[in-house]
Amino acid sequence: MKEDIILSEKIGLLQQELVTLTEKLATFEKSLKEFEETGKELKALKLFLGRHYPEFKREYPEIIEKLR
Repeated sequence: MKEDIILSEKIGLLQQELVTLTEKLATFEKSLKEFEETGKELKALKLFLGRHYPEFKREYPEIIEKLR
Protein backbone atom coordinates (compact mmCIF):
# COMPACT_ATOMS: atom_id res chain seq x y z
CA MET A 1 0.00 0.00 0.00
CA LYS A 2 2.77 2.39 0.95
CA GLU A 3 4.58 1.60 -2.31
CA ASP A 4 1.44 2.51 -4.26
CA ILE A 5 1.29 5.92 -2.59
CA ILE A 6 4.97 6.57 -3.29
CA LEU A 7 4.54 5.47 -6.90
CA SER A 8 1.48 7.69 -7.26
CA GLU A 9 3.41 10.69 -5.90
CA LYS A 10 6.29 10.02 -8.26
CA ILE A 11 3.90 9.84 -11.20
CA GLY A 12 2.35 13.14 -10.12
CA LEU A 13 5.77 14.77 -9.94
CA LEU A 14 6.67 13.44 -13.38
CA GLN A 15 3.45 14.85 -14.78
CA GLN A 16 4.24 18.26 -13.30
CA GLU A 17 7.75 18.11 -14.77
CA LEU A 18 6.31 17.29 -18.20
CA VAL A 19 3.98 20.28 -17.97
CA THR A 20 6.90 22.52 -17.03
CA LEU A 21 9.05 21.18 -19.84
CA THR A 22 6.22 21.66 -22.32
CA GLU A 23 5.80 25.28 -21.24
CA LYS A 24 9.54 25.91 -21.52
CA LEU A 25 9.59 24.31 -24.96
CA ALA A 26 6.73 26.53 -26.13
CA THR A 27 8.63 29.59 -24.91
CA PHE A 28 11.78 28.38 -26.67
CA GLU A 29 9.90 27.78 -29.92
CA LYS A 30 8.41 31.28 -29.79
CA SER A 31 11.86 32.80 -29.26
CA LEU A 32 13.29 30.72 -32.09
CA LYS A 33 10.54 31.84 -34.45
CA GLU A 34 11.19 35.50 -33.56
CA PHE A 35 14.90 34.95 -34.12
CA GLU A 36 14.26 33.43 -37.56
CA GLU A 37 12.00 36.35 -38.48
CA THR A 38 14.70 38.80 -37.38
CA GLY A 39 17.19 36.96 -39.60
CA LYS A 40 14.88 37.28 -42.59
CA GLU A 41 14.40 40.98 -41.90
CA LEU A 42 18.15 41.46 -41.70
CA LYS A 43 18.63 39.71 -45.04
CA ALA A 44 15.98 41.95 -46.60
CA LEU A 45 17.70 45.05 -45.25
CA LYS A 46 21.07 43.89 -46.56
CA LEU A 47 19.55 43.26 -49.99
CA PHE A 48 17.87 46.66 -50.03
CA LEU A 49 21.01 48.48 -48.93
CA GLY A 50 23.13 46.54 -51.40
CA ARG A 51 20.88 47.54 -54.28
CA HIS A 52 20.61 51.22 -53.40
CA TYR A 53 24.09 51.76 -52.03
CA PRO A 54 26.68 49.69 -53.94
CA GLU A 55 29.43 50.73 -51.53
CA PHE A 56 27.53 48.93 -48.78
CA LYS A 57 28.42 45.57 -50.36
CA ARG A 58 32.12 46.40 -50.07
CA GLU A 59 31.95 47.90 -46.60
CA TYR A 60 29.62 45.36 -44.96
CA PRO A 61 32.26 42.64 -44.42
CA GLU A 62 34.56 45.22 -42.84
CA ILE A 63 31.78 46.38 -40.52
CA ILE A 64 31.07 42.81 -39.42
CA GLU A 65 34.78 42.21 -38.74
CA LYS A 66 34.93 45.31 -36.54
CA LEU A 67 31.90 44.12 -34.57
CA ARG A 68 33.54 40.76 -33.83
